[in-house]
Amino acid sequence: MAAIICGSLAFDTIMNFEGRFAEQILPDQIHILNVSFLVPSLRRDFGGCAGNIAYALKLLGGTPLPMAAVGTDGAGYLQRLRDLGISTELVLTLDDLHTAQCMITTDTDNNQITAFHPGAMMQAHRNRIEARPDVALGIVSPDGRDAMLQHAEQFVAAGIPFVFDPGQGLPMFDGEALRRFVEQADWVTVNDYEGRMLTERTGWSLADISRKVRGLVVTLAGEGCDVWVDGAAVRVAGVPAEAVVDPTGCGDAWRGALLHGLEQGWDLVRCAELGNRIGSRKIAQRGPQNYTLD
Repeated sequence: MAAIICGSLAFDTIMNFEGRFAEQILPDQIHILNVSFLVPSLRRDFGGCAGNIAYALKLLGGTPLPMAAVGTDGAGYLQRLRDLGISTELVLTLDDLHTAQCMITTDTDNNQITAFHPGAMMQAHRNRIEARPDVALGIVSPDGRDAMLQHAEQFVAAGIPFVFDPGQGLPMFDGEALRRFVEQADWVTVNDYEGRMLTERTGWSLADISRKVRGLVVTLAGEGCDVWVDGAAVRVAGVPAEAVVDPTGCGDAWRGALLHGLEQGWDLVRCAELGNRIGSRKIAQRGPQNYTLD
């Protein structure tokens, strides 16, 4: 059975500045800011939540169906997915837009300056979820605002259980919209910061939220995660990584493992244990889609 993975496909451009932003940006000159950073190293990765989650699920033997939108420069990404054995049948290509792009510059203090161009992602709502016998579940991960809203509604209409994973898209929604997402979803996943924002905006505690869904998971980076079911929480310990090289995409790797476990009928604690192991493998490699399970 397959899993529909709603979210972004994006190119991540990672650059390193061998200095400190604080030494280049003068506080009293912010109003006339004009700076340039020499970045000797540059890396371009395939990224975006839908792509990263699909990659993890495929590694685990699942059948991911990413639902996303790419632009005129997206042919290489689509070919990569096909080369990995991941179907692109639900990916929309738009010839008048660029694929979403994230450009990150990091200094020696690990401060970051990030620019994000959403591009084709903002048209992802043009994709539509329909009921189909080969799909067992789905996930609504960060995407265009309209896409997240509409795909949640469509999962419900199609009778497909789904995970609500708002991620960095959470600030786009007010309390009413977030309460609606929770009421529609079967499972909710957030990190610690997102969990606090979700409770503040909905007015519901984590225990309250867990009673409205089959389960809620709050990831806690290296500490593991808290699994909430019917108002009670269980801490699932983290798995130490061989090396902490790059956290980018770690949460998406975890969510790919979650989908795999849910499809197998596992309970949430067992799903979380696998997610922690996969996240540990990812964090030891650069890029969100370069790790293996060998």
